Amino acid sequence: MKQTKGAIAVSSSELVEMVSQQLQTLLIAGSYDAVKILLEPVQPVDIAEAIGSLPRTVQALAFRLLRKDEAIEVYEYLDASVQQTLLERLRSGEILELVEEMSPDDRVRLFDELPAKVVRRLLAELSPAERRITAQLLGYEAETAGRLMTTKFIDLKEFHSASQALAIVRCRARDTETVYSLYVTDRSRHLTGILSLRDLVTVDPDSSIADVMTREVVSVSTDTDQEEVARAIQRYDFLAVPVVDREQRLVGIVTVDDVIDVIEKEATRDLYAAGAVQAGDEDDYFQSNLFTIARRRVVWLLILLAANAGTSAVIASQQAVLKEIVLLSAFIPLLIGAGGNVGAQSSTVVIRGLSTKRIQNLGVWRAIWRESLAGLFLGLLLLIGVLPWAWQIGGSLLVGAAAGISLVAITTLAATAGAALPLLFDRMSLDPALMSAPFITTATDVVGVFIYLQTASWLLVHFRFH
Repeated sequence: MKQTKGAIAVSSSELVEMVSQQLQTLLIAGSYDAVKILLEPVQPVDIAEAIGSLPRTVQALAFRLLRKDEAIEVYEYLDASVQQTLLERLRSGEILELVEEMSPDDRVRLFDELPAKVVRRLLAELSPAERRITAQLLGYEAETAGRLMTTKFIDLKEFHSASQALAIVRCRARDTETVYSLYVTDRSRHLTGILSLRDLVTVDPDSSIADVMTREVVSVSTDTDQEEVARAIQRYDFLAVPVVDREQRLVGIVTVDDVIDVIEKEATRDLYAAGAVQAGDEDDYFQSNLFTIARRRVVWLLILLAANAGTSAVIASQQAVLKEIVLLSAFIPLLIGAGGNVGAQSSTVVIRGLSTKRIQNLGVWRAIWRESLAGLFLGLLLLIGVLPWAWQIGGSLLVGAAAGISLVAITTLAATAGAALPLLFDRMSLDPALMSAPFITTATDVVGVFIYLQTASWLLVHFRFH
């Protein structure tokens, strides 16, 4: 868990921009002592953002002017691309010292972004203890608790007294991620209990840890998905959650600051999927070149283009009815637009429900049924406004009836599909976000046009009025 210095401050884009501008001016002028004075009261996260906004040619110079302990903390806040740039520009000794002092979890995240050849070299140069810890974390599957956790935590024994435990906390506090949650293990490192620092400092110094600790411990395993870890911390308002292996031995903890990073990463991935954009490994979209941006978009656009060809095929197959009543074509955008919007709303609600696990409480079939009824109700409400207008503009009872009937059918179908398709993908262990607005809209376009023209054709054949 990254710590901040001094009083708690609210960072802002204006502050970072001001620091960045002054920092660049001072570096160009060679006023290095003034740079140190400028950065002294600034929080590490703001320093990292200011350095990241500098030209690459001066980033390493600014970073070298930081104190050793501050440089390590600032480095952990930097974007992956800036971290890699600094590794290329710093001397070998500086790099090794920097990587050696990083938190194990932050070091693993850095290694995930580096070429394999560079990772092997850095691993070989680490101290035996740090190499063993790093190799252990890298051995776990990506996006699991094992890969996300840190091994720097404080563990106590049941036979320790409160005064002994406080002495251990004082001794190890500087080298651990958090001191607010303390874990109790037996001689085989099995997790047996937990207590807070508040519990420890408020009991009698001679009290045994066994009498103070809570034995009902919420933990996650090393192979638990990182999203499940985030939900556990959110559900129980933890600052950290313990991670155990298959033998229930305590091997690490996941802290709340790492979970926030996970939530941001997952939200970015879902937003990209919702917009039919291929997400990269990191949220580096605005740092990507145009070729990469086009590559991320074109795959899904080609798929959607092929799907939209179905709409053209449906319209082409109904040339007879369109020739007889040309005005029918004027209402196609209105109907498929309404269907696409309703379907997008339903898919958004359901995908969010899956993310928060509230769909499970409601039930899959009940969720689909509720959205279907909502689509029907919305269609009837829209019908009240559309039917008189379509009748008046079209000057034909057929056009008004076809538009009105189709509108109700399309919105009901769109809401049902918008709810059912993400749930189907979730059941198939696929990302529900893939069944988001672009795909729901495309499917609704094809089916909506078919319903509309088939309805108009049926009315024309059976009633012969226009």
